[in-house]
Amino acid sequence: MTSFKRIFLVVMDSVGIGEAPDAAAFGDTGADTLGHIAEKMNGLNMPHLDQLGLSRIKKYEGVSEPENTIGSYGTMMEKSAGKDTMTGHWEIMGLRIDKPFRTFPEGFPEVLIDQIKAHTGRGILGNKPASGTEILDELGAEHVRTGDLIVYTSADSVLQIAAHEDVVPAEELWSICEAVREMTLEDPYMIGRIIARPFIGSDGAWERTSNRHDYALKPFGRTVMNALEDGGFDSISIGKIADIYDNEGVTDSLRTTSNMDGMDKLVQTVNRDFRGLSFLNLVDFDAKFGHRRDPVGYGKALEEFDARLPEVTDKLKQDDLLIITADHGNDPVHHGTDHTREIVPLLAYSPSISHPADLGRRSTFADIGATVADNFQVDMPDYGTSFLHNLTGGK
Repeated sequence: MTSFKRIFLVVMDSVGIGEAPDAAAFGDTGADTLGHIAEKMNGLNMPHLDQLGLSRIKKYEGVSEPENTIGSYGTMMEKSAGKDTMTGHWEIMGLRIDKPFRTFPEGFPEVLIDQIKAHTGRGILGNKPASGTEILDELGAEHVRTGDLIVYTSADSVLQIAAHEDVVPAEELWSICEAVREMTLEDPYMIGRIIARPFIGSDGAWERTSNRHDYALKPFGRTVMNALEDGGFDSISIGKIADIYDNEGVTDSLRTTSNMDGMDKLVQTVNRDFRGLSFLNLVDFDAKFGHRRDPVGYGKALEEFDARLPEVTDKLKQDDLLIITADHGNDPVHHGTDHTREIVPLLAYSPSISHPADLGRRSTFADIGATVADNFQVDMPDYGTSFLHNLTGGK
């Protein structure tokens, strides 16, 4: 007998809450995504997250301290060797990654670039780390004129290919990215994701479209999502979750265009009748504000997310569980544009829990996956310790 019929898992992409114990090894001493955002905002207004338990685990500028916390709360540390999106998400679902994905701060090797040229018959522009919007401003016009592909990377393990939809139709760009995915599956590349970045518009007014597609490495082992699917449960992806897991263990996938669209899709999913997991990633925090080192934009996005939480919590049934966490940090006042190695929040709420619990400091993100598996009584992951009993003890 499962404790909860439905579990809604929300990843606030990159919302770390302070340096991890091993932050120095990653060059991230002093990182504090939430704390530094609150300072730059002269205080954050997030009463609903505070009521769910955030105020119990993080004292940031503007924090409200409600008399009655309705959610269980704790923090988690990452065990895997990395601080990227895939590593964090895979660990959340029970996989520990001991070898970090490769990054390419000097651009991709010429041998790989030559392979892409030979396959596509097109030239290559860029081949360097860059912001996705800035590189369009720099190279968009030349791309439209020549038909050459714009190739760039970031602090993550990604190879991104941008092309104007009138020059390279989205379907052709997807096919190119699928081929590049095959070229980079193994050493010496082992690139986490190949990303198609279609755009439209004209010089000075480029606009990336919703035809983005990610081609990720398959998880290196089974995840809790595979176990849910095998057990006959639903495993619903919202946002880029399906891409991160290369559709492994995904029974339904809903694409999103923004954080607010993600919340729209989450509310729609709350209104659905299903049994299993709904898994949402809110990517704007990371992509639009963390990497671009925009603490004020990040803070406003956090407040917008907080304001919409009642649309979810007010609709939850007695046998529903909401879990909110993050996959790494991305301190927008930190040096560079990379993710930051931080601890992350862990918030859990159900209308049926009368006495919220202090979940403490969890030693791995995989405790979430273990809890999901424990709840639905499917195969437990190799890593992680369930906190289900901590939640249900007060039911």
